[in-house]
Amino acid sequence: MPEATLRKIDCHVHLVGDGSSGSGCWLRLKSIAHRVMAQILVREAGLPASALRTGLDNLMVERLVELVRASSLDAVVLLSQDIPHHDDGTPLPEKGAFFVPNSYLLEVCARHPGLLIPAVSIHPARRDAMEELERCLQAGARVLKLLPNCLNVDYADPRHRPFWEKMAAAKMILLSHTGGEFSLPVICHKFAYPRLLRYPLECGVTVIAAHCAGRSALWDADYTADLLEMFKQWPRLFGDNSALCSPFRCRTLPKILAEPIRHRVIHGSDFPIAVSGFGPWRIGLVSRGTWRQSGKEPNALERDVFLKRAIGFDDSHLTRMAKLLEET
Repeated sequence: MPEATLRKIDCHVHLVGDGSSGSGCWLRLKSIAHRVMAQILVREAGLPASALRTGLDNLMVERLVELVRASSLDAVVLLSQDIPHHDDGTPLPEKGAFFVPNSYLLEVCARHPGLLIPAVSIHPARRDAMEELERCLQAGARVLKLLPNCLNVDYADPRHRPFWEKMAAAKMILLSHTGGEFSLPVICHKFAYPRLLRYPLECGVTVIAAHCAGRSALWDADYTADLLEMFKQWPRLFGDNSALCSPFRCRTLPKILAEPIRHRVIHGSDFPIAVSGFGPWRIGLVSRGTWRQSGKEPNALERDVFLKRAIGFDDSHLTRMAKLLEET
């Protein structure tokens, strides 16, 4: 489709809830660090601190819809979150930090068609994984989100191949976390390695590597070079620049701005992860004035768009998700 007709889409926005509306969501803040992180996320979303005590379900959805409508974006891909599972399919809810059921995500997106695009989450080791995938496909889901190092998903497990093949046959896109993770508890660090994505890619799945496999903290390994090497082999592999306007992940930005790499990058914010011009300014990608100007934008979604443009991403990265959805 002509570029001008494609919608501008943020491909990486989280739905979070507390179950207060009967959604089935839950949020477990087990440590002081995670409680502080949750307070920052709620503030970034423009919600009162009291939302962490009750009412988060409705407050989060209402606020998100307001932010999308007030931004220059046409839509966002909204993500659910499965619970971790053992390799044998045994659920491990005690290992998870938050849960958002696919049924709730689909219901929320159905209330706001065109504005919120559902990205369901299904651990492929679930004993009902194939049935749940079929149910979500029948409900219109076109994207599946996984956080393998936190959910304990081994992409190389041959038992998952029928799951990837079904996704490929349905032309469903896999949005997969790559690289380290700081905000959530990690079960298996090695599952952050982007080269494991070759298993769904071999089955024909179109894959988006979230965060372009960079570091989330000082002690993380940086796998961005591995991902960029994979781009040469896999034409249906992309990356997103979600959370890269943050103090640590910003170090990935210079590595993905060069031609032709940046034309494999899709716009994503990782909302409600905080967006700031400080990191891009610290590494010399934006001026102090641009950093300060970005801080005057109260809409976190729009602030991220502003910074990504200032950093050097053109508007094709805002429409690349729409193009993928049209092609698949």
